[in-house]
Amino acid sequence: MKMTVGGRAVSYVLAYLFALIALYPIVLMISSSLKTNMEIFASPLSLPKTFSLDTYKKLWEVVPFADFLWNSVFVSVLSVLLITVFSAMAAFYLSRFSFKWTAGLYFFFIIGLMIPIKLGIVPLFLLMKNLGLLNSLWSLILIYTAGGIPISVFILTGFFRTLPIELEEAARIDGCSHFQVFWRVLLPLIRPALATVVIINFIHAWNDFFFPLIFIQEEALKTIPVGMMVLFGEYETDWSLLFAGLTLSALPMIVVFLMASRQFMEGLTAGAVK
Repeated sequence: MKMTVGGRAVSYVLAYLFALIALYPIVLMISSSLKTNMEIFASPLSLPKTFSLDTYKKLWEVVPFADFLWNSVFVSVLSVLLITVFSAMAAFYLSRFSFKWTAGLYFFFIIGLMIPIKLGIVPLFLLMKNLGLLNSLWSLILIYTAGGIPISVFILTGFFRTLPIELEEAARIDGCSHFQVFWRVLLPLIRPALATVVIINFIHAWNDFFFPLIFIQEEALKTIPVGMMVLFGEYETDWSLLFAGLTLSALPMIVVFLMASRQFMEGLTAGAVK
């Protein structure tokens, strides 16, 4: 059924209105980072009177933001890389091989979606203590990897199962091994699912506050969400510095989403139409 001109116009207006509502907090955050504390309290919703990057310069001087940024990048990128590699291999096995234990193994991954990982904080703390990983970025990497694999396997397995088996059979006739079929034939075809997995897990690792607060005590090893807490004073908070830090911390997520947004949308809508 074709949409009328009036209906199309209304849909465009609603879409632009929703985009404006969604983008306004980001614009407000950026504009507040360019103001002084006094200007923020005097006119919180207005644009800055003068354009100055002094707040950003001061941020790098007041707190070790470079360390916080590097720690967040290192933890998030490595966690996402490990999640993507292991989840893709597990999903390929679960979707392309049929053994008596395959269903049980798949259910084992699904259980990980049912049990919140934060419920096991005490055993996790004792485990990291016994492994000597307390106050180490590797404790966060291992936890994020273990927590992200179940949902990633669930997503990727569904995508692998939609691929025609004839592609794999043709590749095997040409002499491809299991790994070559996985790497050269099937993996490029599930790029939308991979983009979805990357974005979901990157955002979770980048924004997480709970686990860095528990496992990291050294100032130089803190990630951005925990490190920015030093800007909250007991009696006074420098809101301009805080907004500048939030702006810088949001940039990597925006960049990652823009780079993979097309694949991400294709991953979300895959299977909706034939």
